[in-house]
Amino acid sequence: MTARLWQRLGLKNIRLELNSLGTPESRAAYRALLTEYFSEHETLLDEDSKRRLHSNPLRILDTKNPAMRELVAAAPDLHDHLDQESTQHFADLCRMLDMMGIDYIINPRLVRGLDYYTRTVFEWITDELGAQGTICGGGRYDGLVEQLGGKPTPGCGFAIGTERLLELMQAQGIEIPQKTTGIYMVLAGDEAIRTGITLAEKLRTTLPKLHLLMNAGGGSFKSQMKRADKSTAAYALIMGEDEVRNKQITLKPLRDKDSQQQTIAIDKLAEKLQSIL
Repeated sequence: MTARLWQRLGLKNIRLELNSLGTPESRAAYRALLTEYFSEHETLLDEDSKRRLHSNPLRILDTKNPAMRELVAAAPDLHDHLDQESTQHFADLCRMLDMMGIDYIINPRLVRGLDYYTRTVFEWITDELGAQGTICGGGRYDGLVEQLGGKPTPGCGFAIGTERLLELMQAQGIEIPQKTTGIYMVLAGDEAIRTGITLAEKLRTTLPKLHLLMNAGGGSFKSQMKRADKSTAAYALIMGEDEVRNKQITLKPLRDKDSQQQTIAIDKLAEKLQSIL
C-alpha cells in the first residue's frame, strides 16, 4: 500500500527497510541475550543506552551515536534467534515483495520503538531530508487488540510523517494529485487472493489514475461486498475460483443501479477500465 502511494505521488529515492522481531516469546529470549551482551560492555554505552539497558535493550540497536556502531554491529543477530514460524513468515513476506517488484533492504537493527510490534517492522527512508529521513514506519501488532481486552486479532499498520512527506514532495516539485474514479476489488478464495493482488499491482502501474481498493484482511464474499457498498468506489471487481480458472473477472456497478455487471477477460480489463476513468 505504501509503495503504491509513493508511486502514485510520483516520489522517488525512497527505500524500504524491514526486519522481523519474531513472536513475543522469541523476542523475550533475545532481549535477555542482548541485555547480557550490553551489560558486559556497559562502560562503552552512552547515557541513553544505559537507561534502555534493562527496560528496552532492543532500542540500543537503533542508536544514532556513531561511537557505538562497532559495539552494536558485534551484538547478537536477532535473525539467529527467531522461532521457525517467524522465520518462515518473514521469508514468505520477502518472496511476496519480490513477486510484486518492490525493492527492499533487510535491516537486522531495525526495531521500532513500541513493544507491541510482532514479527514484521518496516520504515520508508529518504536521504533528501537529512537526519529526519524516515517518512513512514509501521509493522504488525497481532497481540495488541487482545492486550486491550479484545479477541485475538491480527493487525498491521503504519504512520506517515505528514510534514516530512509534504516537505519531500515540495523538494521534488510534486503537486498534490486530484481525486479519481474508485474501484473496489473483491477476492473470494486463496487462489483468487494471490491472483488478485498481482493483478491489482499491474493495474495500478498501467492506469496511474485508477483508485483501486481492497480489504487487506480478506473476509467472506458477503462481508467484502458490504465494504465495497460502504466505500466511495463506483465499481466492484469480483474474482473467485471460477474466474481464476477462466482468466476472467466481473465488473459490477455499485452506484448506477441501471447498469449491468459484465464479465471481462483479464487481458482486456485494463482497456475496459481506461474507458470508464
